Amino acid sequence: MNADALQKKVEEQILDSYEAMYRLAYTYVRNEEDALDIVQESVYKAIKYSGRVRQEAHIRTWLWRIVMNTAVDFIRKSSREIATDETQETGKEDIYQDFDTLEALNILDEREKTVVVLRFFEDQKLDDIAKIMNENTSTIKTVLYRSLKKLKVRLTEGEILYEG
Repeated sequence: MNADALQKKVEEQILDSYEAMYRLAYTYVRNEEDALDIVQESVYKAIKYSGRVRQEAHIRTWLWRIVMNTAVDFIRKSSREIATDETQETGKEDIYQDFDTLEALNILDEREKTVVVLRFFEDQKLDDIAKIMNENTSTIKTVLYRSLKKLKVRLTEGEILYEG
């Protein structure tokens, strides 16, 4: 496939996945404006480096990886800026229905959060998540189940369990 055709396929995938890319970015930064910045930067990178994709079938996986890496880079950069400059940013956050679950995601590390978000928020299959994260499917399953146990403990903290 020539470079122009490949770039067109990348652009089509971006248009088809734009909202999902935003949701993924938002789960990392929990701020609407920052998530939009991450998506914009990811789209720029995807179009600029579309020639690096070898097969059309890998475009979606490649795009997800760009969003994840851009979000992680943004978080690292932001934490360094906050450490040196104690200014508070006032961004408007999105309102989701299940706030407890979203808050509970904060107890997970980046890898665990990514697996949970891709599996349950973006409805990705475990094999696809493994490709996106460049990991073995068994490893992804292990990370997912460990993450779900952590979330269950967090979400059931303080609940009184009654038998009968």
